[in-house]
Amino acid sequence: MPLDDAYANAAYIAGAETYPPKWEAAAAAFREELGARAELGLHYGTSDRQVFDFFNTTKDAQGTVIFVHGGYWKAFDRSSWSHLAAGALAAGWSVAMPSYDLCPDVQISQITRQIAQAVQAIAARTDGPLALTGHSAGGHLVARMLAPGVLPDDVRARILRVAPISPVADLLPLLQTSMNELFQMDEAAARSESPTRQDPPKGAQVRIWVGAEERPVFLEQAEALARAWDIENTVVPEKHHFDVIDALEDAQSDIVRFLTAT
Repeated sequence: MPLDDAYANAAYIAGAETYPPKWEAAAAAFREELGARAELGLHYGTSDRQVFDFFNTTKDAQGTVIFVHGGYWKAFDRSSWSHLAAGALAAGWSVAMPSYDLCPDVQISQITRQIAQAVQAIAARTDGPLALTGHSAGGHLVARMLAPGVLPDDVRARILRVAPISPVADLLPLLQTSMNELFQMDEAAARSESPTRQDPPKGAQVRIWVGAEERPVFLEQAEALARAWDIENTVVPEKHHFDVIDALEDAQSDIVRFLTAT
C-alpha cells in the first residue's frame, strides 16, 4: 500500500526491537515498587481488556491523570507503560491507565467508546480535576474525548488539560495502508473518527507534543491538529516516536508540568 512506509515507525528507529521489552521491564519494576499503591485490573467494561490500573500518589491527590497507550489500535495494553506514571505521581496526582479491545476484534469507533467508558469509571472513583494524555493511537483517543457527546457533560467539565503525544489526528491517510485490513474503515468512518474534523474543543487546555525525529507524517499530523484547533504544538528536539514519551517519568518536564498545573 502506498503509505505503509510513511507510517512505519520501527523501521526508522535504531534498536526499535529493544524498546518493548525495556518498557515491559520498567513497568513491572515500577508496579512492584509501588506495592499496595498500585490497584491493578479494575474493570470498566465487560471484556477481559476493558480494565484499568490505578496508581495512588503518596499525597492527597490534586487530581487524576489518565494515560492511554498507543500501538495503532492493534497492539499493546496498559501493562507496558506503568513507569510513565512516575512524573504525575511525584507531582501529587494519581494516575490511571486503561487497556481496551484491539482491532480487528473491534473497530476504532468502538475503542473510542470504550475509552469514554473508562474515563467515566475513573471519574466516578475520584474527586477533582482530570487531565488526559495518550501516545500515538492513544493521542487520537484522548483527543476524541473532547468531541461533543462523547462524554457526559459533568465528566467532560472535569477535564482541564489534554496532551496528545504524536497523535494520529487525521485517519483518512490510513485508508491507504495495509493496516486498514485490520481497521476495516471506510471514508465515512475515517472522517468521523478524525480529531482534525472535530470542532475545536472548549473548556480544556490542549497542547500537542511530538518528537522532532519522528516520521514526517507524524509531524504533519501534529501540525494539522494544531491548525485545526488553533493550539500549541511542541516539537521536542532529538526525540523520536518511541522515546518522546519518556518525559512523562519526570515531574519537572514540560508535559508533566502542563498536565498537573493547578
